[in-house]
Amino acid sequence: MYFQIYFFHFKLLSYRYYSLNFKSNYKNHMNFKHQLMSNNFQKKDFKSVIKLFNEKNPILTQSKSVEKFEQNWSKWLGVKHSVFVNSGSSANFLSIFILKEMMGSGEIIVPTLTWVSDITSVILNGFKPVFVDINPNNLGMNDEQVLKKINKNTKAVFITHVLGLNALSQKLLDELKRKKIILIEDVCESHGATFKNKKLGTFGLISNFSFYYAHHMSTIEGGMISTNDTKIYETARMIRSHGMLREIGNTKQQSIYKKKYRNLNSDFIFMLPGFNMRNNEIGGLIGISQLKRLDSNNNKRKKNYEFFLKNLDSKKFKTDFAIKGSCNYALTLVMKNKNYKNRKKLELVMKKNNIEFRRGMAGGGNQLMQPYIKKYINKFKINDFKEVNHIHHFGYYIGNYPDLKTNKIETICKILNNSF
Repeated sequence: MYFQIYFFHFKLLSYRYYSLNFKSNYKNHMNFKHQLMSNNFQKKDFKSVIKLFNEKNPILTQSKSVEKFEQNWSKWLGVKHSVFVNSGSSANFLSIFILKEMMGSGEIIVPTLTWVSDITSVILNGFKPVFVDINPNNLGMNDEQVLKKINKNTKAVFITHVLGLNALSQKLLDELKRKKIILIEDVCESHGATFKNKKLGTFGLISNFSFYYAHHMSTIEGGMISTNDTKIYETARMIRSHGMLREIGNTKQQSIYKKKYRNLNSDFIFMLPGFNMRNNEIGGLIGISQLKRLDSNNNKRKKNYEFFLKNLDSKKFKTDFAIKGSCNYALTLVMKNKNYKNRKKLELVMKKNNIEFRRGMAGGGNQLMQPYIKKYINKFKINDFKEVNHIHHFGYYIGNYPDLKTNKIETICKILNNSF
C-alpha cells in the first residue's frame, strides 16, 4: 500500500517536472533566434577610427593605415605582397584583369558553386569560363573533371574554397605545375583554412579575400589581393588607382617611366586602363584591429563546426565533410536525400524558429542556373552537374560565429533533426 502511494506521488512529481520543463523549453523555443552573423564588430575596432576623426585634418582616403593593414595581412597569410581593395568582388575582377594583361584571352576553368563575381570577372575580361561539377565532400571543384578539361587554350584554374573547406589536393597542384597552368584562389569564405598546414591563399599565383560583414573578419566592405609576384603586386596597385604610375610602389621603376614620358605631368601618368577600387583609412584601421583576433575567433569557429556536425542526424544530413584544415564562418547543412516535401518542412521549421539560412550555399547554388549566364553560355546539359544540383536544391548554410555557444548549437541541431 505504502509502495503504491509512493509510486503514485513519484509519477505525479515526474509528470509535473517534465510538464514544467517542456513549457520552459517551449517558451525559450518561441523566443529562439539564430542570425547568420552576430557581433562581428567590437567597440575596440572603432577606437582608432574615433581617434582619426578627432585629428585636426584627418586623411580618410587610402593612406598609411591601408598600407599597414596590407603589411600585417601579408605577414599573417605568409606572402610577400597584398593590395587592399573595396571588395572581394573587386579583388576577383582585378586578378583576372591582370591575368589578361599577362597572357591575353583563352579559357579559365571555374567551379559551378561559387560567388557570381568569380564568373563575371572571367567573362567581362574576355575569357571563356569552363565549368566543372563539385566534390560533395569539400564543395570545391571535382579534381578529375578539372584535369580532363585542361587543353591548349586553358590559361588558368580559378578555384573557390567554399565556406571554409579546402578545395585543393596534391594531385591537382602537381598536375597544374606540370602542365604550367596558373592557379588563382578565391579564399573569400575561408580565411585561415589550411592545406597540409599551409594557409589557403598561398598556393596560387594570386589569391583573393573578402572582408564583407558576414565573413571571418570585416572592414565593413573590403577585399584583398595577395601574391608573391612583385610585378603582379605593382600592377594591382596601379590598376586599383586608375592605372597611375605614382601608385606602383617602386621608386626605381617610377623614375624610369618619368624620364620616358617627360611630356606628361609625372603625377598623372596612366600606365594601364585602371579603375578606382581603393579602400580607405577607416577600413584599414578596422582591418588592423580585427586581424589581431582572427586566429582566436577562427579556433572557436572550428570547434563550433565540429560540434555541429557531430550533433546532426547523419541519416538525414551530410556530416562527413572533409574538414581537416577547414575554417568555416558558416555551418553547412545538406539534406542527404532528394525530397522536396522534406525540404519544405525543413525550411518551414527554420523560419518558424527564426533560424536564418541561405539555400544553395555559396552564391545561391549552381551558377549555370542563373539568368546572367545564358547570354554567354547556352550549350550545356544541366544534368551533367548532378552534385552541384543537389547542393543547389538541398544545401544550406546557417550562422557560425565566435560567441556561439554549444548549448545553442545543440538546440539548433535538435530543431533540425526533428524537422522531418
